[in-house]
Amino acid sequence: MATLAPTPTARIDVREIAPHARHGRVFERLAGLPSGDALELISDHGPSPLRARIERQHPGRFDFAAFEAGPALWRLEIRKVAAPAKPESGSCCSGGACCG
Repeated sequence: MATLAPTPTARIDVREIAPHARHGRVFERLAGLPSGDALELISDHGPSPLRARIERQHPGRFDFAAFEAGPALWRLEIRKVAAPAKPESGSCCSGGACCG
């Protein structure tokens, strides 16, 4: 995880949200985030479980950068990246390069 200067376009402070509702609220915010924009997550504990869930449910769609890493406060940038281009119908995953 890289350390960058804060530049997110949105912010969510999960310390103000009931623990059982935190992940759901973060996923709601990420769903509405345009590609290229970022969400700053502020938390009172390490975001590893949330990050693992995001990466599992949306592989390759988000980049992560730490602004602050505990022990009392964590600030994390979650940036939505563009979806990978889908191969053309009828072609292999390499766009036909493997077929000669």
